[in-house]
Amino acid sequence: MLPRPYVLLSCATSADGYLDDASPRRLILSGPADADRVDEVRAGCDAILVGAGTVRADDPRLLIRDPRRRARRAARGLSEHPARVTLTATGDLDPAARFFAPGAPRLVYCATPALRPARDRLADAAALIDAGDPLSLEFVLSDLAERAVVRLLVEGGARVLGEFAARGLADELHLAVAPFFVADPAAPRLDLPPNPFGPDDPMTLAEVRRLDDVVLSRYLLGPGGTDQRFLRWAVELSRLCPPAPSAFSVGAVIVAEDGEVLATGFSREQEDHDHAEEVALRKLGPDWRLKRATMYSSLVPCGARASRPVTCVQHIVAAGIPRVVFAWREPALFTDGEGAEQLKDAGVTVIEVPELAAKAHAVNAHLVGQPGTTGPRPGV
Repeated sequence: MLPRPYVLLSCATSADGYLDDASPRRLILSGPADADRVDEVRAGCDAILVGAGTVRADDPRLLIRDPRRRARRAARGLSEHPARVTLTATGDLDPAARFFAPGAPRLVYCATPALRPARDRLADAAALIDAGDPLSLEFVLSDLAERAVVRLLVEGGARVLGEFAARGLADELHLAVAPFFVADPAAPRLDLPPNPFGPDDPMTLAEVRRLDDVVLSRYLLGPGGTDQRFLRWAVELSRLCPPAPSAFSVGAVIVAEDGEVLATGFSREQEDHDHAEEVALRKLGPDWRLKRATMYSSLVPCGARASRPVTCVQHIVAAGIPRVVFAWREPALFTDGEGAEQLKDAGVTVIEVPELAAKAHAVNAHLVGQPGTTGPRPGV
C-alpha cells in the first residue's frame, strides 16, 4: 500500500478562535498577504479538499490565482490547478457550483447511501467514489494515494478540519489568526473532540510569521512526537528536489535545542551537486546553537560521495551537531558509505526511525522502485 498523502490543514480564525461569525455574509479573516501565502501552498499541493457544507455555503473556486505559479506547475507536467475533492453524506450538491467548473479534476467521495442521489445530480460533473457507510477518511486518503495525490490541502469546514485532526490523519496545521474578536457563541469554531492535542501531546510549533496584521502559526502534527514530526517534514522537503538519475532526493531540517527551526535544505536546492544537509548548514552558517541542535534527514547522511570531497557526515561533525535523526538507510546504489556508523564513531547520537523509511523511499522510487520492490520502476 502506498503511504497516505501528506495532509495540511489550513484555516483562519479570529483572535478568540472563531472561523466565521453568525451573519449570512461570510466573514473575511485574512488579508492579501495571507491570501497569497495560501495561493503558494495550493500551488505545492496535488489536491484541495473541502466538505460539502463549504461547497454549499461558500461556493469556493479552489484555484491558483498567480499565473506564474500555474505556469511552474504546467512546466512540471502537472495540471495548472490541483484536483478538487469534497466529501458528502447526502449527495446534495449543485452541479452548477464553482467546485464543478472545468480546469481541474473533481472528485466527490460519498457515503454509501448518498451514492445514488449523487449520481442523479452529478454524474456528468465529477468522479463519484463510494467511501463507505459511514464515510471513511482513511479510505479517502488511501484512494487519493492510488490517484498519485501525495500532498493534500484541507481547507474546511470546521467539522472536516476537526475530523482530520482528531483521527491523527493530519501532518501540519496552518493557523492564521486575525486581529479582532467575534465573541458570538452562535458562530462556528473548529469542531474537535475534547483535547485531541492536550498538554500530554502538544502540537510542535515549526514557524511563526507576521503577514500584515495576521499572524500565521505553523504546527506539525501526527504520531510519534517531535522527532517523527520534524522527520516527516524533512521527507516532504525531499519532494522539492529536482529529480536526478544519479543522486537521491533528500530533505533536511536543523532544529535548535529549544525547538526553533534554524534551517532547512533539500538536495540540489542551490547547486547541482548539493546534498540536503550541506544546503541547510550553508544557509545557516556558523552558529553556536548548532552545538545543541538536531539534524533531521530523510536519508542517513552520506559517509562517502563521488561529487564532492567533503561528506555530509564530515559537515555535521565539523559543525558540532550532537544528534542526528534519519528515516531511511542509503541503499548501496551509488556509494558504500556507512554514514550512521561514522557518525556514531564521532560521538554523535544517531536515531533511526524505520517507521518513516517507506515515505523517504517512495520519493526515490524513480531510482530504487516502490517500497517493497527490489529495483527501479520499469524504464528507469
